[in-house]
Amino acid sequence: MAETLTHIGQTEPRPTGWRGIAADWSSDQRAFKNVSWGKAMMWIFLLSDTFIFGCFLLSYMTARISTREPWPNPSEVFALRIGGSEIPLILIAIMTFVLISSSGTMAMAVNFGYRRDRRKTAILMLLTAALGATFVGMQAFEWTKLITEGVRPWGNPWGAAQFGSSFFMITGFHGTHVTIGVIFLIIVARKVWRGDFDTGRRGFFTSRKGRYENVEIMGLYWHFVDLVWVFIFAFFYLW
Repeated sequence: MAETLTHIGQTEPRPTGWRGIAADWSSDQRAFKNVSWGKAMMWIFLLSDTFIFGCFLLSYMTARISTREPWPNPSEVFALRIGGSEIPLILIAIMTFVLISSSGTMAMAVNFGYRRDRRKTAILMLLTAALGATFVGMQAFEWTKLITEGVRPWGNPWGAAQFGSSFFMITGFHGTHVTIGVIFLIIVARKVWRGDFDTGRRGFFTSRKGRYENVEIMGLYWHFVDLVWVFIFAFFYLW
C-alpha cells in the first residue's frame, strides 16, 4: 500500500518501488525549490570557494611533501618573544580564538534578526565585524614580522623556498575574504539599525520589506570563512 506524505498542506500518494527510490534521490531538488535566490547563490559561491581553498591546501601539502629542503618549523617561525621567552604559536592561537568567537556573535545576530530585534542584531553584527577587523590586524602584524625577518614569496631564511609563497598565498586569500566580510557586515548592520528591513526602504541589499534573511546570508559567508581558517590552522600551523 502506498504511503502518503503531506507537502504544503496537500496529501499526495508516495511512490513505492523504483519510483520511490528515484523520488528519495531527487528530494534535494524539491527542497531547493523553496530556497530564496540570495541564499541559493551564496551556497553556490561558497561551494566554488571551497574548491579554491581546497586546491590551495592540496598544493601546499604537495609542495611540502615533495621538497627536499627542510621545511621551517611553524612553532619557531610563528613564535613571539614575551617576557624574555619565545612562546610558540601564541599569536595564531589568539587569532583563532578571536575568529571562532566571531562565529558565536554572528549566530546570535542571525537569531535576533529573525526575531526582528534591530538593536541587538545590529550590535552583534558590529561586534562580529570588530572581531574580524581584529583578526585582520593581527594577521597584518604577522605578515610584517615575517617580512622583516626575510620571508619572501620566493624564499625565506629557514629552508624551503615554497614556504613563503604558500604562506602569503593562503593567508592572504583568506585575509581578503575576512576583510570583505567585515565591510559587508558593517553595511548590513547599518541597514538593520536604520530599520530598512522593517520599512521596506529600497537600496543596496533591500528590495522589499522584511528581508532579514540577508543577515542569515551574511552568517553563512562568515561561518564559512571561520571554518576555512580551522583547516588552515590545522594544516599550515600545526603540521
